[in-house]
Amino acid sequence: MRKTLVKLAALIAVAAAGVWLWEIGGITPEAADGALEMPADGPVDFRFDSPTDREIRTIPTALRFDPPLGHLIYNAQKFWDMNKNRGGHHTGDDLNGIGGMNTDLGDPVFATADGLVTFAAESSPGWGKIVIVAHRLPDGRIVESMYAHLSRIATARGKLVARGERIGAVGTANGHYPAHLHFEMRAAGNAVIGGGYALDPLNHLDPAATVASLRHTAPDDFSPSPLGVALAAE
Repeated sequence: MRKTLVKLAALIAVAAAGVWLWEIGGITPEAADGALEMPADGPVDFRFDSPTDREIRTIPTALRFDPPLGHLIYNAQKFWDMNKNRGGHHTGDDLNGIGGMNTDLGDPVFATADGLVTFAAESSPGWGKIVIVAHRLPDGRIVESMYAHLSRIATARGKLVARGERIGAVGTANGHYPAHLHFEMRAAGNAVIGGGYALDPLNHLDPAATVASLRHTAPDDFSPSPLGVALAAE
């Protein structure tokens, strides 16, 4: 009996110490029940690249996909083009305005489809500012779109965005390249940023082909996003 009481007292002491450490660390049981967020200050914490289970449940269904820069563009470096100087295949499409060079600097970048922003931050000097949006397809699959080298981010993690909503602006990755949008599409719902060149495609998808296959409408159809209409009515 005495040994049982000693063990019980020890368990209570450990539990109390755990609560104390939890609270002095600035984490309360109430806060722990909330969604994790990207730190507001300091370096980017890449543990927050991926959507949480709670976020995955809130990803809206995307019924249509559109190009992220509209139609007056050209693709300067296509998906999976081999770049020997970079040591691998290009993981996305490099989209430019028809004027070339920096004539498209600051041009708006639009969400390719209804979705949930799962990343919106400065990634690294070579990437610049990045936005990642998760989209649920009608069959339940999740894909993600990634918009890189931005000069400005016009959204935030956890925000629902509608197809055609402005989420950023074309940039140069802090002067590393002429202005363009590096646009990627990824399968599944766990887009680790990685590099712009790779030897294995892993979950990378051909952006132009993927958007075209999920467009589900004529190119000249400018009908608004259902999510956009719903959000505007709130």
